[in-house]
Amino acid sequence: MEIITKEEIFKKLDSLNLDKDKYIVITGASLVVQNIISETGNIDLSCSLDYYNLVEWNIRQEDFGESKVYDVFQLGDYFYYPNDFIEINGYQFMTLEKCLEVKKLLNRKKEKKIIEKLDLYLCSRDNYRYERKLREQGIEFIAGVDEVGRGPLVGPVVAACVILPDKFELEGLTDSKKLSEKKREEFYDKIKKQAISIGVGIIDEKKIDEVNIYEATKLAMKKAICNCNMKPEHILIDAMPLDVDIPTTSIIKGDLKSITISAASVIAKVERDRMLVELDQKYPMYDFKNNKGYSTKKHLEAIDQYGILDEHRRSYKPVSDYIKNHQL
Repeated sequence: MEIITKEEIFKKLDSLNLDKDKYIVITGASLVVQNIISETGNIDLSCSLDYYNLVEWNIRQEDFGESKVYDVFQLGDYFYYPNDFIEINGYQFMTLEKCLEVKKLLNRKKEKKIIEKLDLYLCSRDNYRYERKLREQGIEFIAGVDEVGRGPLVGPVVAACVILPDKFELEGLTDSKKLSEKKREEFYDKIKKQAISIGVGIIDEKKIDEVNIYEATKLAMKKAICNCNMKPEHILIDAMPLDVDIPTTSIIKGDLKSITISAASVIAKVERDRMLVELDQKYPMYDFKNNKGYSTKKHLEAIDQYGILDEHRRSYKPVSDYIKNHQL
């Protein structure tokens, strides 16, 4: 199959001599031109049925060599709507949003990575996309749910459920792990001030040891939802499926894609970090204020020297190894 780059796409389109305002370049070629992928094997076009019947497509297809021109597909009553295309060099290319919609509709296994990359890119430009679609369906109270603390050796897993007002904006808000501590604290105060409702769920280390961290995380999320002072109409969740009596959407990398999940991520992160700072005041030798319970060198050296605490997760290595070696 011929590989077609951005420069070659424009050359091939120029060679067709078609009316530029009568068709749209769609899917793969559109993604190349808009710099999502570097090359494609096809240049696919969409046009109205009337225009399609005017063009000798068999002849035109030969002009493309091994690349292909596909038949028309229609969007609604017309072959496109104004919001479905963007003009580049005088040609109409399908927007990235519409390309994603088509890719998801086709649901080809080989295009899974492209779909994920495109979805993440669009959300990085507009992290209100999921919320907007729900509001267009008349859903007003949309909650975001996220958790922190699945990996640490010490302390609870903490989840937050946040319901934001319509058209909430906070420039720079994203996954809490990508924010500085200072910025998280700043955003925490702004979210707390503007949110319609916030609920926090905390599951301690003993329950984590009892049921495992995956189940404990779900319990923390459910607890956070219950601790909101109002019931959400729809819940956006970062990756994890959740069995609750409210419609949910599980979004991979949701803390990057959804502003509501990002807000929940910040609330949960700040709440848990503050708990570890308090624990650090009791046990400064473990350096919890800096490592937040994760297995840093200083934390592991403290375990070797001072032993484990009640707050350590006994089902986690190397804590479990310490218990076994010291016959605790």
